[in-house]
Amino acid sequence: MLFNFVARLYHVCMNIKAAQARSLLYSNIRQYFSGKGYLEVETPTLSPDLIPEATIDNFGTQFINEFSGSRELYMIPSPEIFIKKLLADGSGSLFEISKCFRNCEQLGDIHNPEFTMLEYYTVGFDEKDSIALTQDMIRSTALEGCPQNVLSDFEIISVHDAVLKYAGIDLDELQNPRDLREAADRLGLPVPGPEPWDDTFNRIFINFVETSLPKDHPVCLVDYPKQIECLAKAHGNYRRRWELYINGIEVANCYLEETDSQIAEDYYRSEYQKLLALRSSSGKTIPDIDESFCEVLGRLPKCSGVAIGLDRLLMVETGAKDIDDVLLFPFSRML
Repeated sequence: MLFNFVARLYHVCMNIKAAQARSLLYSNIRQYFSGKGYLEVETPTLSPDLIPEATIDNFGTQFINEFSGSRELYMIPSPEIFIKKLLADGSGSLFEISKCFRNCEQLGDIHNPEFTMLEYYTVGFDEKDSIALTQDMIRSTALEGCPQNVLSDFEIISVHDAVLKYAGIDLDELQNPRDLREAADRLGLPVPGPEPWDDTFNRIFINFVETSLPKDHPVCLVDYPKQIECLAKAHGNYRRRWELYINGIEVANCYLEETDSQIAEDYYRSEYQKLLALRSSSGKTIPDIDESFCEVLGRLPKCSGVAIGLDRLLMVETGAKDIDDVLLFPFSRML
C-alpha cells in the first residue's frame, strides 16, 4: 500500500515537472514562428471526413441533433486536412499546435492514442529548405539542459543509402515485390506469402535501419520510396519526403506537398479502395472522404509541411525514457 502511494507521488511530481517543461517549450515554439511571420491557427479536432490513409486507424464518434439529424464524425489524426484549405485560400505560412488521435496503436514507450502535434507549412519552401528551418527551430526553442545530441547537426542520408548501409541491399535493383521479398528472405526476414512492396520494405526498414541509426546526433532520412503512397511529390523511384530521428526515435515527418489535383485524385481512389478492403476484413472505423479536397490540393502554392510529435520532442529534450513520463494523464494509466 505504502509502495503504491510513493510510486503515485513520484509520478505526480515527475509529470508536473514535465508539464512545466512542456509549457515553456510551447511558449518558445510560438515565439519562434511568430517572430518569422507565421500565422498561428486553431482548426477543428472533429471532422466529417478525413484524408484516406490505409496505414492509420481512426477514432469515430457521432454528432446527434434533433433538428438536423445525426452523422458520423472522426477525431483528426493530423490537422492537415484543414490547414491545406487555409493554404489554398491564401493564408500564407502558418503553424498549429493541436491534439491528434490514432487508434489501434500500442501503449507506452513512444505511443499514446492521443498526442500533440506541431505542424508548420512554409510557402515557397521545398523539403530541403525545411530541414534547415527545423534544425534552427529545435536549437532556438530547446529547453535549458537539453542534451547535446539533440542539438547537434543533422546527419542527412537518403533512405536508399541507409538501407544499403545497414541492410546491404540496393532498393533501385529491387523495385519488383518478388525481388524485395527474396532479399528479405536472405536477410532472415521470411515473408509468409505475397504482400505489397511497401509492407516488405517496412519489415526490412524496422529491423535493419531503425535499430541501427546513430543516437549521438539527429538523423534526417530523405527520399522515401515512391511505393509508400502519400501526398508528397515524387521524383524517380522516390518521394520528396524526409523523417527526423533523434535518439533513434522518429520525431518529425516532412513533405514537399503534392499540388497536382489529378495525382491527388488517383491517391484518394487507391487509398480508399484499401480502406474498403480493410472494412470488409476487420470491421475497423473507415472515415468518409471528400474527393473535392483534391481540388484544394490543386490550388496549393508551392510549400513544404513538417509535422513534429511534441510529446516525443519533449521526451528527447528532457531525457525521458517513456512517453508516459511527459504526459499528465497517459492513456495506459487511465485504463
